[in-house]
Amino acid sequence: MSFKIISFGTRENEISYFEALNTYNYQMTYQKENLTADNIQLCQNHDGILLRANSIADKDNLNQLKSYGIKYVFTRTVGYNHIDLDQAKHNNQIVAYVPTYSPMAVANLAFSLAMMQYRALTSSVVAVHTMDFRPQVGNFVAEIQDLTVGIIGTGSIGAAEAQLWQSLGAKVLGYDVKRNPQLTDRLTYTDLATLLQHSDIVSLHIPHTPGQTTKLFGKTELALMKSSAILINTSRAEVTDEQAIIDAIKSQQIKGFATDVISNESAIFGKVEPKLTDEKFAILNQFSNLYPRVIITPHIGSYTKNALKDMITTSYQNFHHALTDNFNENFLVTPVKS
Repeated sequence: MSFKIISFGTRENEISYFEALNTYNYQMTYQKENLTADNIQLCQNHDGILLRANSIADKDNLNQLKSYGIKYVFTRTVGYNHIDLDQAKHNNQIVAYVPTYSPMAVANLAFSLAMMQYRALTSSVVAVHTMDFRPQVGNFVAEIQDLTVGIIGTGSIGAAEAQLWQSLGAKVLGYDVKRNPQLTDRLTYTDLATLLQHSDIVSLHIPHTPGQTTKLFGKTELALMKSSAILINTSRAEVTDEQAIIDAIKSQQIKGFATDVISNESAIFGKVEPKLTDEKFAILNQFSNLYPRVIITPHIGSYTKNALKDMITTSYQNFHHALTDNFNENFLVTPVKS
C-alpha cells in the first residue's frame, strides 16, 4: 500500500513539480490552504503531512494529528517555528525540515527590495501613476559601488546576498555569532554596532528561535543606523520589534523598510481582501499607512522554480529516510527508542 501524504499550502502551479519529482511513488493529496484547526480533519486517512511556513502545527493540532494516527509532521521550509517541537516530541511524532534550498531565491528578493527602497523606486511608480512625472527626492542617491551593505546572519542566504552586493562593487559588512572564514572573499566581519553605524542597507537573515532571537532587532539597533539607511527583513517577523521599526520610520530615524514577513501573517498571506479589523493586525495597518516608505511582499522569498524543486526533492527524501529509519540532520524530532 502506498504511503499517503497530504501537502498543505500547495499552489496549483506547484503540483506538476510534486508529481514529476515523486520518484518514491507516494500517494499525494494537495491542499491549497495552510493547515489550521478548521481544516485539520482533511488529514484523516493519511500517514504523513507536509507543511509550509504559515501552517499551524501547535499543541492542539499536533494532538489532533496524533489522534488520527499521524506520526510524520514534516515541513518543506527552512523555518520550523510553526511546529511545536516539544509537543511533537511528547507525542512521539517525527519532525523534519528542509535546512537549505536555493539560497539565491531569498537573496534575490532581499537585494531587489533593497534596491527598490534605496532608489525610492516605489515612490516614483506611485508618483507617475498619479500623473506626477518629476524625479523624487529619494531617487538621488549614491551608486552601488559606493554603498556599504550590512548582512546580519551569514548563513547560506546571507552569504548569497553578500555575493550579489560584492559582485557589483559594494562594501559588505557581516555580523554573525558564528563567523564563516570561507566568506572573507565577499564580506568583512565586524561587531554589530559598527555594522549598523556604517551601513547604507541592513539586511536581516536571522532564524527565529523563541526565547533567543525574539525581537532581537529593535529600538537599540535602530538607533545606531544612519538616518538615510534602509532595513530589509526576509527572515522572520518575530526577530524584529515591529513597533520600534514603525516608530523609527515615523520619526525619520531611518529612511525606509521592506519586509517579506509580518506578524500574524498566517491569517492573511495567500488570501484576497482578508478582514483586518482584529487588533492583531494593528502592526500591518500601521505598516500599510507608511507606504511607500514601508513595502511588504507576501512571504515570496522562496517562491522560485529552483527553490521549489529543492524543497520537494528534500521533503520526499526526508519521508524516505524516516521510513527506512535513516535519521539525518534534517530531523528535528526523532522517535524515542524503546
